[in-house]
Amino acid sequence: MDTALPAPERDPAGQRDVGAVIHAIRILQHLAGASGPLGVAAVARGTGISPSSCFNILRTLTRARFVAFRDSDKTYTLGLAVAELAAGLIGVSHAELIRPELERLALNYDMLIVLWRVTGDGHIVLIDRAHSHTAVRVEMRLGLRLPMLVGAVGRCVAAALDLPADELRRRFAALRWQAPPSFEAYLADVAAARTQGWSLDHGNLYRGLITVGALVRDRNGQPRFGLSGITIAGQHPPEVFARLGGELREVAAFTGKALFPLGHPPQNTE
Repeated sequence: MDTALPAPERDPAGQRDVGAVIHAIRILQHLAGASGPLGVAAVARGTGISPSSCFNILRTLTRARFVAFRDSDKTYTLGLAVAELAAGLIGVSHAELIRPELERLALNYDMLIVLWRVTGDGHIVLIDRAHSHTAVRVEMRLGLRLPMLVGAVGRCVAAALDLPADELRRRFAALRWQAPPSFEAYLADVAAARTQGWSLDHGNLYRGLITVGALVRDRNGQPRFGLSGITIAGQHPPEVFARLGGELREVAAFTGKALFPLGHPPQNTE
């Protein structure tokens, strides 16, 4: 039996991941994304885990019914236990599923973290939020509705839509900001958002506020939700915003894959 595992990773809190659990998760994710049943060798190639480790983990997952084994061709698919777990999420809104991440980010970065829904009529609507515990904090009301190209999330939406410059200029001219950026500065920010996966609004949409935003897209690349961190200028050192932007990008990417998997048409669940 091959017991070699990758060196456990450390998270920022100093806790160590369990290698065997990471391997099992990777195998389940690979089976979930496969177009059909897979043999041990195919799973090993797709996950980078050794065939002997794959075989033993698959056998364990099969006994627990998280994986089903097809004796006819010696292949594996996801099992009934996965459906049993997923049943607990039926009827749960997208916002409810994302909320734990909002709360975690609000606590870790000591700022307001909000969730926007991108609507079909060209707007973003604030549908959930999580506050930090600081005595001085930003407040934004649920239901707030803004044009989808405005602010930090708006720059990410513009990057995702990849509109011709003339069309983007036309739409930009209709936007309302408290301290409007020039179109050239906005266009540069959109290009940066396309490259780095997040954007920053420093006092343009609302004077005195800094907003960091990222975008949740479905499997067709269409904007579905926006994630924003919002704080009063001067409350955080500048390096915090790049770190938050990177984490918002990662959360948004994972959320998009989880909520809009391959083979499932997009839904308008909030």
